[in-house]
Amino acid sequence: MKSNFIKKIVVLAIGILTVVPNFAQSKRKKKGKKPNVLVIYTDDHRFTGVHALGGMAVKTPNIDALAHDGISFTNAYLMGSFSGATCMPSRAMLHTGRQLFNLKEQGRLIPTTDTTMGEAFQQAGYNSHIVGKWHQGNPSLNRSFDTGDNIMGRSAYLTDHFRMPYWDFNKNSNYTRDEAFLLIYDKDGNRKRRGLTKDDKRGPTATEAFGPHTSEVFAEKASKYIQETDKKKPFFMYLAFHAPHDPRQAPKEYMEMYPVKDINLPPSYMEQHPFDNGDMVLRDEALAPWPRTENVAKEHLASYYAIITHLDAQIGKVIKTLKETGVYENTIIVLAGDSGLAVGNHGLMGKQSVYNEDGIHVPFIISGNLIEDKGRRIDALTYIHDIFPTVCDLAKIEKPSSIDGKSLVPVINNETKQVRNSMYFAYKQFQRAYRKGDYKLIEYVRADGKHRKTGEFVAGSRVTQLFNIVKDPWETTDLSFFPEYKEKVDEMRKEMKANAIELGDDKDKIDAVDFDFWDYY
Repeated sequence: MKSNFIKKIVVLAIGILTVVPNFAQSKRKKKGKKPNVLVIYTDDHRFTGVHALGGMAVKTPNIDALAHDGISFTNAYLMGSFSGATCMPSRAMLHTGRQLFNLKEQGRLIPTTDTTMGEAFQQAGYNSHIVGKWHQGNPSLNRSFDTGDNIMGRSAYLTDHFRMPYWDFNKNSNYTRDEAFLLIYDKDGNRKRRGLTKDDKRGPTATEAFGPHTSEVFAEKASKYIQETDKKKPFFMYLAFHAPHDPRQAPKEYMEMYPVKDINLPPSYMEQHPFDNGDMVLRDEALAPWPRTENVAKEHLASYYAIITHLDAQIGKVIKTLKETGVYENTIIVLAGDSGLAVGNHGLMGKQSVYNEDGIHVPFIISGNLIEDKGRRIDALTYIHDIFPTVCDLAKIEKPSSIDGKSLVPVINNETKQVRNSMYFAYKQFQRAYRKGDYKLIEYVRADGKHRKTGEFVAGSRVTQLFNIVKDPWETTDLSFFPEYKEKVDEMRKEMKANAIELGDDKDKIDAVDFDFWDYY
């Protein structure tokens, strides 16, 4: 009898274990198909740039619908950057699952020893397809995808969403300027393509009368692929929008949705950042005059909201196509942003900082018919380089051994609340941050630097900040100088240094980095 009772318990336990994963695993088994995977990556799109996530006045009904139809990760972050172009390491981390200090050439190069997300899905029998922006080298682009449309970000850039150079995807191409083309409207309003000329100067100078917006082009190409792809073979599609990256252009009807006088600035708005953070004069900060008056900040925030709402409408078109073709039923949809953006927060305009909304806090949503846990919000600490292993586990494909990130599936399946208990962030040689529990420590230094055009310089300030990130998510109240927080600052400093050693934050170990934060700390 005892033996039979034990057998029953074992059978019951096995039955429970097969039910625990709360994706529609049973739906997939009924269909007998591998799930399609659509990864949507947006550019300079902070967490609060999605209404359903941050509750701000920006209108994002289609992304909100993805959040309501899936799982939102409220503590997803970019680990940092050694380049002012933070989207470069961000995209390298997304596609390789490698952490910041293990990237090559600051994320510009993806070596063949790092298996990319596209390659992993190719190896699992998927057609791997790209639409939009690629910020790494041509060899990694060509090996990561089988097919693609309207590649952006190669050897020409006109700083204009309505005059964006594109390339046809070609595994044998070097994507030279001679191969680039623009999409423009002729006098009858018909769309046509033409090559670049010497008269095509940098903008922004165009409007919707000149040609289609990048977001419209990418959404159209993604929708066309969904409509025409072989339904018998699963696909992995990387849909990489350039919006809402500046210039913050959108069609007139979207700009008119956000009258400047009606814009409310967030709690962290300042006219000027209170000290030199090391990168106060790069191109992002040159987009607006100093001081950032309320009206200047409102103008920029209004245009930021407008380009996000236009982007949202294009994402909606892609989701609509998925549903109309029946592909939605067996597709995992992932949406994430590559970095935050200040747009007036703390007196800054860009993303070259380790403040949350200003630089590193991003939206991250897993959605679609296959996700049964509708509308769930998860506060587990998450890096962008955790997305790759998570998607592999969701799709039940093998994770490459080159990945550093951690799969979030144990959190989703309620097996654990966290896959990490702290986070470490870095920006160049000037800033480091450490988050644990309710608190976040930020340390700044004055350090040497070298600009490729202007030569050597010294910048930055030796400053410490401590924020209660739970009570003060906009990081408005520095607690570091209060006596009652001295012990907390000391404790977090020690732990931050230990994390630095563990992660390899040392210029002698990091590729293509000439200056070390810790030499000046």
